[in-house]
Amino acid sequence: MSEDHTTAARQSVLSMLWPMLIIAGMAINLRPTLTAIGPLLDDITATTGLGLQAASLLTVLPMLCMGIFALLLPWLGRLFSESVWITAGLVAIALASFWRLWLNDSGALIASALLAGTGIAIVQAILPGLVKRWYPQRVPLAMGGYSASLMAGGGIAAVISPLVANHQGHWQSGLGIWLIPALIALLLWWIRPRENLHISDNSVKINFFTNRRAWLLACYFGLANGGYACMIAWLPSYAQELGWSAQDSGELIGIMTIFQVIGALAAPALSAGRLDRRPWLFFAVGIQLVGFCGLMLAPELMLTSWVAMIGYGLGGCFALTLTVTLDHLSSPKLAGALTAFVQGVGFIVTAVIPYIAGALRQWSGSFQTSWLMVIVTLTFMFLVTITFSPSRYAKAMNLTAA
Repeated sequence: MSEDHTTAARQSVLSMLWPMLIIAGMAINLRPTLTAIGPLLDDITATTGLGLQAASLLTVLPMLCMGIFALLLPWLGRLFSESVWITAGLVAIALASFWRLWLNDSGALIASALLAGTGIAIVQAILPGLVKRWYPQRVPLAMGGYSASLMAGGGIAAVISPLVANHQGHWQSGLGIWLIPALIALLLWWIRPRENLHISDNSVKINFFTNRRAWLLACYFGLANGGYACMIAWLPSYAQELGWSAQDSGELIGIMTIFQVIGALAAPALSAGRLDRRPWLFFAVGIQLVGFCGLMLAPELMLTSWVAMIGYGLGGCFALTLTVTLDHLSSPKLAGALTAFVQGVGFIVTAVIPYIAGALRQWSGSFQTSWLMVIVTLTFMFLVTITFSPSRYAKAMNLTAA
């Protein structure tokens, strides 16, 4: 009997961890396309002649893709199955990485960013709903695992890409190496356990385009990711202006990511015992405010510490914002649709922020104005957080409406 009990326990643990391994494998592929660029930007611009504003498109275009596809998902999702869409998304990421192994001009590089962004958008729009369906009783912890994996992929890319580029002697290798995790994610998705997706959903249908809370959540999510987009786009350049090497500036992104992962895991875990996530959201936004103020006012003093604070706040904020979004609706199907809307509008907002930051840098000759812009957005977020009271979720989503 004891052997049977042990076997059953092992199978139970495997059944709980296996879906998270699949989720993590896909999530790791959602940021390297963005974060690998920053540490290699000087080499890329020297080879391709890409200007500062055009270089921001390498971050802006994937973010726009994330937003546009997520908004179109309710309609596009009817054309093919979830499995086909995720497979197509991972294939697009893999193809973009393969293309980057040999491209050599700015137009092709921007086009590869567009292709990768489309793939990222597809996978990213579907994954939160998948998390809620696979872990209905553990949504905060599962979202923490998803968020941590996503951020870990970005940080690992920022550190490894310049190492690979230096070893191989050209920056294309540093970007193309991310073909490998995309292929691994494809394999994990193909061998996943099959499930019955023919689940009837008689819940009330909601038009999120006319719902004020959906728009508020979307803008909040967009601003929360705006700070991250600015950091991955411009922190390496900022650090290099302060005398840091390309490798060291990439490691700064790695340090930020370590603390992002800690924040993404810790904040949902701490908030798992109660539905009101606001205390942890206040902390996540507040510590970012401190970090960005330090980044603007005293970068030479404690640059690594400011980056670590920002990373922790970004990680906690990303995971908690998606968790709060999922908390608004009990139906996995509707919660997934709301999350797709929030990511859709949110990533369009996010895409604009690093572009504005680059324009401010070019206009003022300093990144201080860019960091000031992020501080203003964080102050707005801090004030908005008070409105996310769980007792008002049903009314905010207008659940009595047909």
